Amino acid sequence: MNATVRVSVVALLCLAAAACAKKQEVKSTPPPEAPTATAPATTEGAFTPADLQSNACLRTRVIYFDFDKSEIQSQFNDIVACHAKYLRDRPMARMTIEGNTDERGTREYNLGLGERRGNALASALEAAGASASQIKVVSYGEERPVCREHNEGCWHQNRRDNIVYTAE
Repeated sequence: MNATVRVSVVALLCLAAAACAKKQEVKSTPPPEAPTATAPATTEGAFTPADLQSNACLRTRVIYFDFDKSEIQSQFNDIVACHAKYLRDRPMARMTIEGNTDERGTREYNLGLGERRGNALASALEAAGASASQIKVVSYGEERPVCREHNEGCWHQNRRDNIVYTAE
């Protein structure tokens, strides 16, 4: 019992210290009327078509995949959320997701894998609030490589989904 009480007291002190640290962080941030250059514009206001060229998140239109995988990596979650918000803000916007693979595997397998990758991105966008009617998936398999060398660095560049806005 004595050890339990000591652990509880230490845990409470840690929580109190963390709360104080958070209060200090809030005090050190600039007031809302003084914007910072690094502030992301992904959650404030509605996106406009001009944001497709000016917003860094929306300009990122390639999602990469691991070898023989079709799961969206967590490092791309912010990009997915950003594009989903754009689609929510712009109901008339339309996108095509182009699924691509590297050269390894048969043509049929790569077309299927490209489609699975495109569908995985479409599902992630829909889960983040985009409408399925705004998204079209096309698989190109290995037919549209961005790199033609035969090494892992090049193959990684070809394992991707491209986001193409067809109506802004």
